[in-house]
Amino acid sequence: MPTAIITGASRGLGLALARSLAGDGWRLVIDAQGAETLRAAADSLGGGVVRAVVGDVADPGHRAELVAAAGEPIDLLVNNASLLGPSPQPGLAAYPLDVLERVYRVNVLAPLALIQLALPRMSPGGTVLNVTSDAAVEPYPFWGGYGSSKAALEQLGAVLSAENPQLRVYTVDPGDMRTQMHQDAFPGEDISDRPPPEESVPGLLALIEGSLPSGRYAARELAVEA
Repeated sequence: MPTAIITGASRGLGLALARSLAGDGWRLVIDAQGAETLRAAADSLGGGVVRAVVGDVADPGHRAELVAAAGEPIDLLVNNASLLGPSPQPGLAAYPLDVLERVYRVNVLAPLALIQLALPRMSPGGTVLNVTSDAAVEPYPFWGGYGSSKAALEQLGAVLSAENPQLRVYTVDPGDMRTQMHQDAFPGEDISDRPPPEESVPGLLALIEGSLPSGRYAARELAVEA
């Protein structure tokens, strides 16, 4: 029974991926900050193969708890938890630096810190999957905070793969999705035309279950190729 840690798994893409992996017999350690939503998510996955750990990925103690709950070996680490920042998004000229620091702490430093803890426990050929965004590579106005944090995460993944060729390190862009974060990014707008996160899961599975080399991928493109 392979073991995976998935952060931010009480809803959206994290929960959709967790449902798929649970159905395939994976043992999961999932987290989120909301106790009730996380408990409901874990119950929907089947408590026998799921450990649900409430907490903030920016908290060192919480990260240690996640890795301890996973045990050894860890076959997959999915850094999915992210912080959008202010809603609506401010321009960089007016971006509160204390808030930007928090965005970087959650979106960049926490994934790296979790990787550092998990690496000694990862199985040969283990997988690190970092969830990114097209805002990391496209200069969208008013996306400088979130986008630059994801750009930093992408570079961390690229260097990590160069330093650890025995691992598969993926950066994956799931595309636009009908999620709460996407709604927060566009307050008051109708996002019902965006696809549900479940449509991005086949692309993630193509990376997790396949043998593609480390690198950056678009989930929907992988799903079409599959």
